[in-house]
Amino acid sequence: MATYAVAIMTLLPLPHRLRAAVAIALLTLCGGSGHAQAPAPPAASFAGQIAALSEPEGYFDTDNLISNEQGYLTVLQDIERAGFRGGAYVGVGPDQNFSYIAAARPDVAFIIDVRRDNLLLHLLFKALFSLARTRVEYLALLCGREVPKELDLWRSRNVDALTGYVDTAPALDRAAIDALRARVTERMRSFGVSLSGTDIQTIDRFHRRFIEAALGLRFQSLGRPPQLHYPTLRQLILEVDNAGHQRNYLATEDGFQFVKSLEARDRVIPVIGNLSGESAMIAIGRWLSEHNLRLSVFYASNVEFYLFREGSFSRFVDNLSRMPRGDRALIVRSVFGGGGGFGGGSVSQTQGVPELVDGFSRGKYHQYWELVR
Repeated sequence: MATYAVAIMTLLPLPHRLRAAVAIALLTLCGGSGHAQAPAPPAASFAGQIAALSEPEGYFDTDNLISNEQGYLTVLQDIERAGFRGGAYVGVGPDQNFSYIAAARPDVAFIIDVRRDNLLLHLLFKALFSLARTRVEYLALLCGREVPKELDLWRSRNVDALTGYVDTAPALDRAAIDALRARVTERMRSFGVSLSGTDIQTIDRFHRRFIEAALGLRFQSLGRPPQLHYPTLRQLILEVDNAGHQRNYLATEDGFQFVKSLEARDRVIPVIGNLSGESAMIAIGRWLSEHNLRLSVFYASNVEFYLFREGSFSRFVDNLSRMPRGDRALIVRSVFGGGGGFGGGSVSQTQGVPELVDGFSRGKYHQYWELVR
């Protein structure tokens, strides 16, 4: 709250600014509840960048622990044909981003989502990347299975062997799960992000969902029963691209290690923000300009459908247009059947970001179904 207050204060005339500074100082000291607040993280730190780039959270009625987009890898050839190496990746949602990141090989990735829960989920992923030396260890820790011996022998094994191991290994007992959760929480706290007791409980609940359901976990909308046509985590991990090759980020040790290296350097930055919001997208674009980086891939899932429905798509395009980008920058989207809702399967598509921005400015896209093919 104080961060937003300071931002507003700089816009006030000097006399009002002085009074506001006193009020903010009192708020910071008292914390609004008689407790001192933790000092703000350094601006250049991982936690500081999250705080500086994020905007107030919103709501969406899904758990979004995993994707429900089974065909998400069919666009990898488009990403690879564009020849990206370096630059910036921006995407929404959970870990399907990691497969796009492994293909695009950016210098930095921003995961922007309207839900704070998505930030918390990515802190869980970051902790597991930090604790795991190899992809089989990562998957075992995620699903609460004993880590196999002789990890180096697993580096060259195919992804079917990894999922087969997790499918057959017994779940850890309660004491071992509690110990694992304590390790993950300790590692997560080392990132410097301010987390409330409720945040810690939420992350604990997320991890225990993975442990309970393991590779059978499915995407779920809140208040509705699981949809059996949604892919399981196992299916998503074993999914193939258009050439029939398994291309999830866990399919090869190289892909996993690339994402792990970005995480280790704090270059996968989760941000709370609306794609059509007033500050987060603009702040990311400013960050890219300041660091002399250009957008390469923007993964929007099917968020554009909802932006059209809410009448805010034009603000998204305006935000996107402010990001420095290359001529080959791509937007990746998922298109669902049944009028864009979740009633059927999805197909993944790409479009050039310049084509989208320029086409919209010329009045080419008046409704969602003119945008997708």
